Formats: sequence, C-alpha cells, structure tokens
Amino acid sequence: MSEPLVQISRLDEERFGVRTAKARIATVSQVPDVLESCRRQSVRLLMARCPANCLNVAQALEAAGAHLMDVLVYFARDLKTTPIPRDAGVMPVREAGPADADKIEAIARQAFHNYQGHYHADPRLDRAACDEVYASWARRSCLSPEAAHAVFVAGQGTELLGFLTVRLNNPHEVEICLNATAPSAQGRGIYHTLMLHALNWSLARNCHRAIISTQVTNIAPQKVWIRVGFEPQESLLTFHRWFDT
Repeated sequence: MSEPLVQISRLDEERFGVRTAKARIATVSQVPDVLESCRRQSVRLLMARCPANCLNVAQALEAAGAHLMDVLVYFARDLKTTPIPRDAGVMPVREAGPADADKIEAIARQAFHNYQGHYHADPRLDRAACDEVYASWARRSCLSPEAAHAVFVAGQGTELLGFLTVRLNNPHEVEICLNATAPSAQGRGIYHTLMLHALNWSLARNCHRAIISTQVTNIAPQKVWIRVGFEPQESLLTFHRWFDT
C-alpha cells in the first residue's frame, strides 16, 4: 500500500504550534491535489519537496504561493565494491546509549544554532524552536529506534566532542541521518573518524549502500563525504506554503 501524498507532521505541529504537513511532489498534476488535501485537513503549513530537475513542479509550487527554503543534496556510496579508507584514529569512537542523550543533545543545540536548513529559512517560524528541531532529534536518536538504529560518539573519557546517527532504511541500505561536531572541536578530523566508523558498522551488517544528505550550501561535510568515497546522486528543492485564513 502506497503512502498518502500528504502526511501530517505531528512533530512539527508540536514544535511550532501550527498544523503542519509534508509532501513529496514529482509531477505538476500533483500540486493541486496536495493543496486541496492540505485545505481539507486544515493544514496551516505545508513543507513540500520536489526533485531539483523538475523545474516545472517548482514553478507550479511558486505560482501556488509556495516559497523556496533550501536545496537538499544527496550523496551515496557503494559499500561492497569500494574499500573503506583506514581510520587514522584521531579520537576514540563508541556506540552511544540513553545515558549519553543529554550531552549529545547539547552538542546538537550548539552545532545547529542558526543552521541553513528550511526551518531557519522560514521567517515565520520561531528561531529558538528551529534550533530545538535538531536538539530534540539528537535526543530522540539516543532513546528510540524509530529515530536511529545506532548513534556513535567521539570523545575522550566523559567528554563527548561529536556524534553521528544511522538508520537502516532496508536490509541493504543505511542512511547517515544527523551528525555534528562540537564547535570547539571542529577541524580536528573527528567527523571524518565518525564517518568511517559508521561505514564499517554498516558493512559489518551486510549493507550494500550508504546515503547521506545536507543543504547544498553546507560545503565542509560534503568534502569529507567525497574523501571517504561518496558521490553526489540527486538534489531536492524544499518549499514552504502557508495557508492563512
């Protein structure tokens, strides 16, 4: 059974206090259907994504009152055919547990302050609540397998300096979802080490493919991805459309 074209986002509704929906739109003909579905469900904010090469869909969304908020780029890596680089061991890495949630949440809150994603790009959304999107996501990743199947942390002793979360999309594909290095520890190769650890963890579970995404303007991590064997695959445009009565 296919997923509905429009899905209500309970998390975003809790975060921002407005009824919010998400949609992935691939054709121009879907645009009016999505808008009508939102109206029927009393949605106030629609967060819609379309492939960046579907400019006619983007133009239809703009004509319907939606505004571009970010451009998401996906990278992918074959885990079976390309050897994973050796880790230089700049920092010990271990799998995190619920006891690490507070520290991981704190790193995310610092690292994603005023982030360049679609939440922060929307001037109608509360700035502090936008920051908390990533902090709460990081916390949930430590506590619920629905958010992440594993969380890795880098640090020495009780000090944590970075984290990375992974989710198994299916038995053969892993997605690296949320990751950050504490601002005070950036530039030390910690992120590179976390990435290699996640790739080796995935290969040990017989995954064939790894994917990861970020905003196209977030250049620094993309350089790391390329160094560890990822290649660009696709990009998506994110639009917000407000329904005001």
